[in-house]
Amino acid sequence: MATSRVGHESPSTKRKATQGKGNQVQRNLKTRHVSMIALGGCIGTGLFMTSGSTISKAGPGGGLVAYAAMGLMVYFLMTSLGELATHMPVSGSFATYDAKYVDPALGFAMGWNYWLNWAITVAVDISTAALLIQYWLPDTPGWVWSLLVLVVIFLINALTVSTFGETEFWLSLIKVLTVIVFLVIGFAMIFGIMYRPAAGLHNFTYKDAPFVGGFPAILSVFLVAGFSFQGTELIGVTAGESEDPSHAVPKAIRDVFWRILLFYILSIFVIASLIPYTSPHLLGASEGNIAMSPFTLVFQRAGLASAASIMNAVVLTSVLSAANSGAYAATRMLYALAHEHYAPRIFGRTTRHGIPLMALAATTVVSLATFASSIFGQRIYMWLVAASGLTGFIAWIGIALSHYRFRRAWVVQGHKVSELKYHAKLFPLGPILALVLCLVVIGGQNIEAFVTWNWQEIGVTYISIPLVLALYLGYKIKHHTKIVPLNQMDLTSSSPEFESRTEA
Repeated sequence: MATSRVGHESPSTKRKATQGKGNQVQRNLKTRHVSMIALGGCIGTGLFMTSGSTISKAGPGGGLVAYAAMGLMVYFLMTSLGELATHMPVSGSFATYDAKYVDPALGFAMGWNYWLNWAITVAVDISTAALLIQYWLPDTPGWVWSLLVLVVIFLINALTVSTFGETEFWLSLIKVLTVIVFLVIGFAMIFGIMYRPAAGLHNFTYKDAPFVGGFPAILSVFLVAGFSFQGTELIGVTAGESEDPSHAVPKAIRDVFWRILLFYILSIFVIASLIPYTSPHLLGASEGNIAMSPFTLVFQRAGLASAASIMNAVVLTSVLSAANSGAYAATRMLYALAHEHYAPRIFGRTTRHGIPLMALAATTVVSLATFASSIFGQRIYMWLVAASGLTGFIAWIGIALSHYRFRRAWVVQGHKVSELKYHAKLFPLGPILALVLCLVVIGGQNIEAFVTWNWQEIGVTYISIPLVLALYLGYKIKHHTKIVPLNQMDLTSSSPEFESRTEA
């Protein structure tokens, strides 16, 4: 077995080796940073704001099914990513894995797709932040607050990576504590422990509940549920800057399942129990009325009027965290694309602190341009959610494909699974199930638009697909790439492109 195991080096040795070369990121993220970054990336806009729209569209039962199915899929995806990231920890992991284990053209397409996904998501988050601030200052222009938030996000990411990690750690900790308090108060209201009379579970049988609209309605909210989970794959991106990826990544992966269960399933259950699916406030979440989040509504129903304002501040904090981690993910992906020769080499340059400043600047410019287009209509918010959510599913397809082919090649070339630092459970069921669910969700997102031939809706929903296909086929035709045969696949734990980084 001709492998050079990165994980066998000490963290200090790896860090010194990294810092000794030009134009490289630095391994300064601690294990607690990696865990909280993964958590912070997936707890934000989706859970605190748009979760209410899933209940209003599919009913309480439908909302729970959608989040449970997406949660299971994400868990399998993260175990797949964990196996890949511990074997070869690099920044911008998806593009590298897709290129090495599937097809260089796929690495090119998926890398640019993922960068665009997070650049758009940052714009969505800063728009949401402005709406939350206007909860207190309704007469102020929202665009001013959005620009201010974008500047703050840029400055945090322009400092050292440890500064980013520490900021994300404390922002994510606020989310964790908030969700715990929310669940305690919510269950107290449901069972009448602190608040009487007990709210009970009658909202689960109210009118057409628990399943409103049947399976088509559940399928239609899969995208919203999936968007909520996007960010968990940041575990793979941070592996390239983790002090000890062989320990930090598996720990973060192990925590994913319990976080999904606690923060999403239980939160959706509490919201569905306390707020009927016919509530106009839940519908408001899908029409840009983000300031009235389901979490705020629950606190108000508990009689904690002042706590509603505090909750709004917490939601704002979570959005800042999501934007912060999104800017980080997009920047590292563009940096990786440059070092893989998929993007201009200038984006691969770093400061003396290991920050890809030019990649960060380019990401910020695209986020700013996306935000500028959103100020011309209220519906643009959900359009952006749909567009960025779909590109996220496409990125997940890339993770499932690369892991499936990596594991098969690993065995074909005579290796044993026990040799891997971390191995995904239930292979090959995990990546296959994740792949199938991603394809089903992508295909079924807007069937009604095809029935009525609403080209505008079709374009908004599925625009990411022709973009990725154009990138893939364009690169494939130009460079005559082929799918990498299993017996010829490079399974070493280092990437030649990343080991031979030269200054532009």
